[in-house]
Amino acid sequence: MRDDGTLDDPYAPSSPTAETEEGTSAERTTAASRLRAYARDLSGQRRARVALATGVVCCLGLAAVAQVRNQDAGAQATEKTSGVELAQRAEPQAASRALDRAAVPSATPSASATSADPDATPRARKVVPKPTDPVPVAGLDEDQMENAEAIVRAGRKMGVPRRGLVIAVATAMQESNLYNVASGVLPESQDYPHQGVGWDHDSVGLFQQRSSSGWGPVGRLMDPEFATRQFLTALEQVPGWQQMRLTDAAQAVQVSAYPEHYQQHEWRATRVVDAIVPSGR
Repeated sequence: MRDDGTLDDPYAPSSPTAETEEGTSAERTTAASRLRAYARDLSGQRRARVALATGVVCCLGLAAVAQVRNQDAGAQATEKTSGVELAQRAEPQAASRALDRAAVPSATPSASATSADPDATPRARKVVPKPTDPVPVAGLDEDQMENAEAIVRAGRKMGVPRRGLVIAVATAMQESNLYNVASGVLPESQDYPHQGVGWDHDSVGLFQQRSSSGWGPVGRLMDPEFATRQFLTALEQVPGWQQMRLTDAAQAVQVSAYPEHYQQHEWRATRVVDAIVPSGR
């Protein structure tokens, strides 16, 4: 009980009211300071997070830009490479087309044809390979084999049987060794293609035929085909020539001083004809 007769309040603060108010004010000030500091911390963290996020976004943007640039550069490089490859492929093709036009000139298409079919391209001309010449046989060289072929071709054009071709080749083997020989006595004969010069009177060519004996003009006798026709024409006029020995048939045409010499060439002539015209053809 106080002096004034009032009772003490058991729930009243023990310190004076002024002190309580001062304590409360100090506590509030401290709390407010803490709140402000916390708020500053939060603001700093937020700003840091925002800055970090902004930096990440910028980095991602730069990476994307760099990737796009690299892709563009790669695409340009690929285009350039493709262009170079196409140019390299086009060069041999153009060269090939140029060679074709130079070797096989073709007519320029008309304006109507071009307008009707603008995509039409000229077809390449088919080249038929030339039959290869048979390899020389029976000890002949290339010139001798070519002359033998000329004899066989001429005989086949005339329709002469195979036996006549063998007789003709064997006769030329004996007379000129299958060379187209000119005559040293007839300088005129040397003006024509020849493969040697002989001195047996005025005899010329593969069969050593004489113009003075009526076989034909010198220039014509230097032609293997003409000379062959002259020989085979005379052979076909010999009665029974196909049943004769080769040397007898040849001698009937040539009237040589050595009639038996033709026989020695029969086996070689047969082999040559077989090489040029295989059996059955």
